[in-house]
Amino acid sequence: MGGKCPHRSVKKRRYSHKTARRTKFELKGDDLVYAQLIKPDDERVPLPLDEDLPGMGQYYCLHCDRYFPNVTVRDEHFKTKRHKKRVKQMMGPAPHTQLDAELAAGMGMPDNGPKLMSM
Repeated sequence: MGGKCPHRSVKKRRYSHKTARRTKFELKGDDLVYAQLIKPDDERVPLPLDEDLPGMGQYYCLHCDRYFPNVTVRDEHFKTKRHKKRVKQMMGPAPHTQLDAELAAGMGMPDNGPKLMSM
């Protein structure tokens, strides 16, 4: 009655499949989205046509970094709680950047304090 579990190899495949799918839906970081939002309207370029994206890449939510298949779905998204929270978050203070993280870890430029004597 003993032996190996018949589902042993399936678990390994399922795990790698999940990680592959997770990378498919990676979003931009908050700092990149915030930088796009603070740009003036005249600097923003129109969305190019892209066959690989839903709706040819024309229906996009800048706050959530998400593409939609048509206008109605995008407008429904604008009414959701998730989108409203994201808009509120982006209208607040600037999110942390990579430079902030490096300075907090002590990897930035050294701060030796003010010079006391000049020679």
